[in-house]
Amino acid sequence: METLINKSAEAGDDLILDGSTQTFMEDVVEESKQRLVLVDLWAPWCGPCRQLGPIIEKVVKDAKGAVRLVKVDIDQHPQIAQSLQVQSIPAVFAFKDGRPVDGFMGALPESKVKEFVEHHAGPIGPSPIEQAYEAGTSALEAGETDVALTAFAKILEADPEHVGAKAQLAKVYVKLGEIDAAKSLIDTIDESKKSAPEVSAAMAAISIAENAVNAGELEPLRQKVEAQPDDLEARLQYGRALVGGGNYEAGGEEFLEIIRRDREWNEAAGRQELLKLLDLLGATNPLTKSLRRRLSSLLFS
Repeated sequence: METLINKSAEAGDDLILDGSTQTFMEDVVEESKQRLVLVDLWAPWCGPCRQLGPIIEKVVKDAKGAVRLVKVDIDQHPQIAQSLQVQSIPAVFAFKDGRPVDGFMGALPESKVKEFVEHHAGPIGPSPIEQAYEAGTSALEAGETDVALTAFAKILEADPEHVGAKAQLAKVYVKLGEIDAAKSLIDTIDESKKSAPEVSAAMAAISIAENAVNAGELEPLRQKVEAQPDDLEARLQYGRALVGGGNYEAGGEEFLEIIRRDREWNEAAGRQELLKLLDLLGATNPLTKSLRRRLSSLLFS
């Protein structure tokens, strides 16, 4: 997995250069006759430049040699900025066939920078980190927790703030019974990013794991619900226990029954538990689609 993540370094050492007035013709103009060259005009005092810098470098590395990046400090080489008629920075120009053909200003997100580069250099495949994330996710879904743990840990070594890797690693911890470790990892994610689907799924997994009961406790709960069908608290506990034990369909049925009997009971607890289950299952799971359809029928009937 480490080899996979570091694969982008194999493309060569000339992908990212510091440009100058003296070397501009060779590094940019002549080189652009062979491949796309991006010129990033920046300055040390420019905050947005510092935001864009790592993003554009990552996209260039992911292109694996199809693109060169030349970074020009305009304080040191103002002539280049003047010749390109730059009014503000960061400013990025795409050179092809010896001339500038496109550009943008401001700190764009990675997706937009990648789109810009692909427009001129062709498709860029998934980055090594994206490949590692897909491999880790597949391993997690297959129950291969050791493989998944290694994949997500390696991603976080390379990108300590990777939200998806944190969320998926938290789910690995849940499967390993390390609930406190999972909660601590989720706590390191910025509040503004906790609404991301993968984070919601991890938080749901933690909540469900905390409600799990021993197999021997399940039967008494079932009997209580059977004897007292209107005891919604007992039904809620039974549904939670079923889901905690991995019986998602039966647990979902209990939550739906609570909603059917009293949708607003206990601050809509039945709906809240069902939504946690849907987050855990994911949008593409067939059970999610079935449960969501039945939930809509109950709420809007």
